[in-house]
Amino acid sequence: MIRCREIEIADLDGVADLLTRGFAGRSRDYWIDGLRRMSVREAPEEFPRFGYMLDHKGTPVGVLLSIYTTRDDGNGTSIRCNLSSWYVEPVFRNYSMMMAKVTQRHRHVTYINISPAQWTWRTIETQGFRADCSGLFFSFPALSRPAKGMRVEVVQPDAAINGLSEAEVALLARHAAYGCLSLVCRAPDGRGFPFVLQPMRIHRIALPAMQMIYCPDVADYVACAGAIGRFLLRRGRISVALDANGRMEDLVSVYREPLGRKYFKGPQRPRFADLTDTELVLYGP
Repeated sequence: MIRCREIEIADLDGVADLLTRGFAGRSRDYWIDGLRRMSVREAPEEFPRFGYMLDHKGTPVGVLLSIYTTRDDGNGTSIRCNLSSWYVEPVFRNYSMMMAKVTQRHRHVTYINISPAQWTWRTIETQGFRADCSGLFFSFPALSRPAKGMRVEVVQPDAAINGLSEAEVALLARHAAYGCLSLVCRAPDGRGFPFVLQPMRIHRIALPAMQMIYCPDVADYVACAGAIGRFLLRRGRISVALDANGRMEDLVSVYREPLGRKYFKGPQRPRFADLTDTELVLYGP
């Protein structure tokens, strides 16, 4: 018998083994580290902590990881689910859609897929997903003129930060603990602009680039680009990549499709420059 059920703590070793077989180039430690982060993070209690699996006689033969978060946009809260790392053993692939239907059954949840392989696009679209991001915008911020008096501060996990909301401080500290680069650009008048960046990889190849995980508004990045660019240049990084549907005229840049294509399904269209609490930070690039 095959049944679809939530992944439990006791399943994690078997799930890690299955994912290691399914994703070439990802080590077992990569999956174990991510699942451990998932086991201790704050998450909505009414949803699965790790995702779903196909169970065959107590052994996982299929898995679809899911990362649920509560979002607050100032007008109320909503639930977002990052669907990630879908793999089913070949002999059981007739049961794949069972797992997809169970995972996507909540109409009030916004589901996102931020790393779809190109050969899965058609399947994703038949499930009702829409593309909300067509490519990546690679900016070269060191070529922007820095704003006078702007300085860059690195945020540590236990840092006290002035000039930001309590939610922003918690977000920066949490992502610093995940290993991201959390920054505050400080204007001469004391205003703080929060950013979260992460070293970027494409097909497991490290690039001299950082991916924008979070900023409140892309306009904030444009204003702080010069200071951020010089800060990153001293650390061997020359570019910052942002999700986009085209070039931005305010920055020296290169736009590339279909790199970074992303999908969503549900009531809340995701905004650009917000990949917080997704697979990129919990499992790694």
